[in-house]
Amino acid sequence: MLTVYGRATSSNVQALLWGMEEMGLTYTRVDCGEVYGGLDTPEFRAMTPHGRIPVLLDGDTALWETAAVLRYLAGLYGDAVFWPRDPLARARVDMWAEWAKYAVAAAFTGPVFWRSARTRRENRDADLIAANVAAVERELAKADEVLAGQDYLCGEALTLADIQLGHVLYRYFDIDIPRAELPALRAYHDRLATRPAYQRTVMVSYDALRNTF
Repeated sequence: MLTVYGRATSSNVQALLWGMEEMGLTYTRVDCGEVYGGLDTPEFRAMTPHGRIPVLLDGDTALWETAAVLRYLAGLYGDAVFWPRDPLARARVDMWAEWAKYAVAAAFTGPVFWRSARTRRENRDADLIAANVAAVERELAKADEVLAGQDYLCGEALTLADIQLGHVLYRYFDIDIPRAELPALRAYHDRLATRPAYQRTVMVSYDALRNTF
């Protein structure tokens, strides 16, 4: 049995759940983190020394760090398109996945999403947010260029790389920020938004997170 520990509004949890559903996996999710607490309990710290979500419990084995967990599951359950068996083809997917994690997701979630949607309007630093958005969009422009010629980051089918990039785009396009014209990226997100797994796991209300800092 696969059990995911983490709240549904966590973007990292969303990435994991979306990937799992695209692979057709059945799982149970346990709310923890933020208002649910539970991250400092001995039981949770026995699964991960870092006290962060998500954590995947696969039988008696606990795994943490979203990207590592996704690669683990893809190795077991992903098809040869989603996670190629050929080492070079797999590396090409993984390069985009790593770029999306560090250059986009990390640069968006704290610097942009937290400082805008999660910060009271009177406390927001508009200039800093704009600078952070511009930094993210310099990276997103690279994806926009690639996506102008193909449906997904690594070709014409969804791969693990799209999970790492796509899960932040719902909030990027939804929050109240000025955005650059990135038409291919917008069309890409529109395609993702038609996928039932994306709708269930990523297109989730984040109202509970608004203005909490």
